[in-house]
Amino acid sequence: MSDSTPAREGSAEIRTLYDPATQPELFDGILSKRIVAFLVDAVLIVALMIPAALMVLILGVVTLGLAWFLFPVLFAVVALGYVALTLGGAASATVGMRFTGIEMRTGGGQKMFPLLAVMHALIFWFSVGLLTPLILLVGLFTERKQMLHDLILNVMALNVDPLRRSEGLPR
Repeated sequence: MSDSTPAREGSAEIRTLYDPATQPELFDGILSKRIVAFLVDAVLIVALMIPAALMVLILGVVTLGLAWFLFPVLFAVVALGYVALTLGGAASATVGMRFTGIEMRTGGGQKMFPLLAVMHALIFWFSVGLLTPLILLVGLFTERKQMLHDLILNVMALNVDPLRRSEGLPR
């Protein structure tokens, strides 16, 4: 098995990559860190939207209001672009996640890529929008502190310092 340590034949116990039983430090405080990271990222996205919204506002005046229909598209482009470039980038973490010391990884241990990051954001917003924010409580009951959108895409948030130590990399 490529994403887990080899189990002995006939053994009932199979250790998986990023096992919370053997590596609890990878998951310590993840939920509270994700809340802080979300707030930091929300502030940054709003800050990025202000100049873009001003441009659409001015363009709307010039086009007699026609360009104002671009406001919903503007939000999607700015927010999803931010997620694709940060969470889907080399660091596999948004600015807020880097600030709180967490990183996203797939179940197989790979870093996120732009399409997966955008899918992660879209499933998050649709699940919260359709099922209420109470759906985020799923993280309290999962072994790896994964939210519903994490489970759907088989990704997880991990603490960076223990992750680097387990990979033998410098912080």
